[in-house]
Amino acid sequence: MATITKRKTSYFISVSCGYDRRKRQIRKTMTWKPEPGMTDRQIEKAVHEAAVLFENKVRLGKVVQTNATFEAFVERWLVEYADQQLAPRTVCRYRQFMRRILPAIGHIRLDKLQPMHLIEFYNNLAEDGIRSHKTWVVRPALLEKYNAQNQKPTLFAKQAKIGTATLQAILAGRPVMRCIAEKMCDALDMTMTRGFKELPGKTTLSKRTVQHYHRVISSILSTAVFWQIIPDNPAKRVRPPKAPRLEAKYLDEQQAAVLLGHLQNEPIKYQVMVKLLIYSGMRRGELCGLEWKDINWDKQTLSIRRSSQYLPGKGIITADTKTVTSDRTIRLPDAVFSMLRSYRAWQNEERLRLGKYWQEHDRVFTTYDGQPIHPDTITGWFREFIRKTDLPYITIHSLRHTNITLLIMAGVPLQTVAKRAGHASTVTTSLIYSHAIQTVDEMASDVLADILKPKQVGVGG
Repeated sequence: MATITKRKTSYFISVSCGYDRRKRQIRKTMTWKPEPGMTDRQIEKAVHEAAVLFENKVRLGKVVQTNATFEAFVERWLVEYADQQLAPRTVCRYRQFMRRILPAIGHIRLDKLQPMHLIEFYNNLAEDGIRSHKTWVVRPALLEKYNAQNQKPTLFAKQAKIGTATLQAILAGRPVMRCIAEKMCDALDMTMTRGFKELPGKTTLSKRTVQHYHRVISSILSTAVFWQIIPDNPAKRVRPPKAPRLEAKYLDEQQAAVLLGHLQNEPIKYQVMVKLLIYSGMRRGELCGLEWKDINWDKQTLSIRRSSQYLPGKGIITADTKTVTSDRTIRLPDAVFSMLRSYRAWQNEERLRLGKYWQEHDRVFTTYDGQPIHPDTITGWFREFIRKTDLPYITIHSLRHTNITLLIMAGVPLQTVAKRAGHASTVTTSLIYSHAIQTVDEMASDVLADILKPKQVGVGG
């Protein structure tokens, strides 16, 4: 029931809405002022009518909460929406964005947040010096000491508490954060100054990154509108900086054949992973989440039902696939299943060789002792593999682009390609792979020209 408190020239109306997760009472309030010239009897009647009307609006969720800051709403949004509805990796990424968002606009009341606040924040993100972190690159002294250990990379990475892919990146001379460099030095009992050289880090954020910040803020405010906490979304009235559209990197038919040729002398596990990515078009997480029960040997199909991801502080987790349509079953050629049979026989030999030290999981791709493989392991390995070839530099995700591009250019219907790729619709496929569709369109134009080309009619007797 609404509570009415008389003040000097107005009335304060309050309605209880229960308690929050910290057991604090939630109240929504309003101030009502009588019209000039109203009698005491008229005022008493009108204020009670206003209280009843306000209470009904509160019960129906039609009252804007005017005292919550953006930061307070974000805390509620993360617990009541993000943790319940979004993928763990997405939530982790959103929490990382909050490190810059909340200090900038977290103190502003939700109903007072204006487009200019967001524009100023985005302009600040684009300024020089916004990224101040530095990185470190390995010195020869550390490499010598590491090589002298003569230890398996997977075992050393576990000892140093870093990922195998991270270890490979360090050994290849790529920059890493200080916390990673310190773990490497601790494992080898070396000082930072002797083991790593400090490098200046980037000082600006890309326009694409600023766009990501805008999308995160807009998503949060859209939920606030949906929950009827604010009437509209101020982010909808802000245009983030334009970023150049990135073309999907892929290999053409000949380059893909060269890649497969280079794989012949590589470890069988990586051979199978790379070939499977090219033939199936799976995402990296979907590949790492693949289990033997997902393979139907008789029908020669492969079902994609889960994704394997790494989260800081939680390790490797099993998550749902990216979208509802990402759960799919695709058919693969005989060569793939022949390859999988050989790989399974090799894995069984490894299981017998390790005996009690093998960690029993149903994952197709595992660490040396049977545990689910870290997604960055294949990324790091492939990065070094592709550097050793004369092929254009591509990432592990480029193998998915290669698969889809080759299917489109081979004339496979776009709807079939989208279904195999796990896209929500053909619109997604056509936007990402417009380069392949344009090429097919040009081929179709040439074919049509040949069909309709006037035929030479012979003249003779």
